[in-house]
Amino acid sequence: MTMDPRFPTGKFQAPDTITKEEIQHFIQDIKAFPGQVKAEVFRLGEAGLKKPYRKGGWTGNQVIHHCADSHYNSFIRFKLALTETVPTIKPYYENLWAEQVDYELPVETSMAIMEGLHTRWAALLESLSSEDLKRTFYHPEMKREISLDLSIALYSWHCRHHLGHLQLIQV
Repeated sequence: MTMDPRFPTGKFQAPDTITKEEIQHFIQDIKAFPGQVKAEVFRLGEAGLKKPYRKGGWTGNQVIHHCADSHYNSFIRFKLALTETVPTIKPYYENLWAEQVDYELPVETSMAIMEGLHTRWAALLESLSSEDLKRTFYHPEMKREISLDLSIALYSWHCRHHLGHLQLIQV
């Protein structure tokens, strides 16, 4: 079976239950992500970052800018869920965001965002109690509540997913 380059780590599989140990592993993925991306930026160089990870896919630059956008949206969703009762989050159209002029900036701008954001995000995640992890936000596109523990699992996958995209780029 060949690997689908759209999903280099496979599609996200929502676990039925999430243990405390798994949460710690997921948080480590989130914590490590900026450093892993930085290593890929170094490996790829400016020319490599302009290449797509697959035909019709985003370039390395777009992947990195997307991760900054996606992860700060997620961070805000966590803060909302921790401070409000089942807030309705605002979805965003990531493909349209990727067409904006800020995606033409050097990736160092988004790397700086991710380095600071992931430090704050990991500290927040490590502070969560069992009760906090069960807090939810309402996702209007999915038409359901999403728990914070599931969101941590999803963003662990999201980090590994997009790191996999960067690793597919040949220089």
